[in-house]
Amino acid sequence: MAFKIISAAEAASLVKHGDNIGLSGFTPAGTPKAVTPEIAKIAEEEHAKGNPFQIGVFTGASTGDSCDGILSRVKAIRYRAPYTTNADFRKAVNNGEIAYNDIHLSQMAQEIRYGFMGKVNLAILEACEVTPDGKVYLTAAGGIAPTIARLADKVVIELNAAHSKNMMGMHDVYEPLDPPYRKAIPIFKPSDRIGVPYVQVDPAKIVGIVEVNKPDEARSFAAPDPVTDQIGQNVADFLAADMRRGIIPSTFLPLQSGVGNIANAVLGALGRDKTIPPFEMFTEVLQDAVVGLIRQGRVKFGSTCSLTVTNECLQGIYDDMDFFRDKLVLRQSEISNNPELVRRLGVISINTAIEADIYGNVNSTHIGGTKMMNGIGGSGDFTRGAYISIFTCPSVAKEGKISAIVPMVAHVDHSEHSVNIIVTEQGVADLRGKSPLERAKTIIENCAHPDYKNLLWDYLKISSKGQTNHCLRAVFGMHDTLAQKGDMRLTQWSDYLK
Repeated sequence: MAFKIISAAEAASLVKHGDNIGLSGFTPAGTPKAVTPEIAKIAEEEHAKGNPFQIGVFTGASTGDSCDGILSRVKAIRYRAPYTTNADFRKAVNNGEIAYNDIHLSQMAQEIRYGFMGKVNLAILEACEVTPDGKVYLTAAGGIAPTIARLADKVVIELNAAHSKNMMGMHDVYEPLDPPYRKAIPIFKPSDRIGVPYVQVDPAKIVGIVEVNKPDEARSFAAPDPVTDQIGQNVADFLAADMRRGIIPSTFLPLQSGVGNIANAVLGALGRDKTIPPFEMFTEVLQDAVVGLIRQGRVKFGSTCSLTVTNECLQGIYDDMDFFRDKLVLRQSEISNNPELVRRLGVISINTAIEADIYGNVNSTHIGGTKMMNGIGGSGDFTRGAYISIFTCPSVAKEGKISAIVPMVAHVDHSEHSVNIIVTEQGVADLRGKSPLERAKTIIENCAHPDYKNLLWDYLKISSKGQTNHCLRAVFGMHDTLAQKGDMRLTQWSDYLK
């Protein structure tokens, strides 16, 4: 079957007010880049006429500015799920302009299948190749592509020449059945393949091919600094020590690592520590640091949902595909992030916190408990089932005016029951096997910044005694002081005891 070549504007014209669109990709990797700006133009035109035009957007994770950014700026998004990183989108969410559903990434595809979010009117998939019988070969990410392609009324393919056809064969596409017919996912090591290398789409639903030549809108991260380097070293030293004492097998275990400069610092430190043997990754994103470790032989294999790398790094993978083909696999998010697989494989998870409290609860999404930052992403998918769950963050922010260690987090994403280890540049708090009060003492002593240690010790002194000690009148005193005076260090517990 020969598919019709259409323009991005023609594809966008298929989208009507109230529709839901589903997008391929996971982070800016593999997301459509041509049709969504044209949808934004339609929204602008309709709004100028006084007509409503808003849509729902279903994605694997964050996208690039050509989707979340431009659609937010023209107020074209009514509903969006899940994770995002765009500043304009974030502003719109926190202004109450977008209904944002911050769900675990592993649940996105299945919640669409279950009908929780409504129907998919149009799916837009970025591909490096498509065959006449509807085999769509994705680019740099798996995301939720198989589900949205199967459920959508219509499908548009962005055939992107910026991605090499060498990507063909890198994906492992497997869509599980829904309950009560779901079967065990037969992955027993990160390198196992269980599906096919393409998304099969009913050719009759493919309404057109949009020819594109646009690279991924790759994000760069801040350069390492002494704080992130120390956090990375603290994590590597902790894991090496756990291996020496037999907590971690001598063969080591698969790692999951989030996105950002702290994650890069952690992976760099692990790569340098030759007491840790070459290891595997079972994760949702691979960054440049992991690609470098694969080249060095320090990472043996990477199972991921997305190649969240710079364009130069991605081109290097394409150019060296003979080397990387047996060292990488790309999966959909409901497989890469599947909590049952995480627990069975014994994955060690390493994610970033905004703040942690003295009992081990972690906030990874909300500033001040109300303002969305990015979303929970896949951190919850990995944390709950991890062999060891680790959260990292600098001990202070905003030139020391904010402590990342507080009496109680302003928003809970990961409860104390799921968090094993907290790491700052100050040190490591091992919470395993400890009671709440023991955890509090460990976190304050090892992770809090010196400017805040006495303040946190004093909080414990004024707390009511119980299984978990708290003073409910003062528990958010540090947050309140920040809001009132701009510096948590100015907190006076006596102000909250009157």
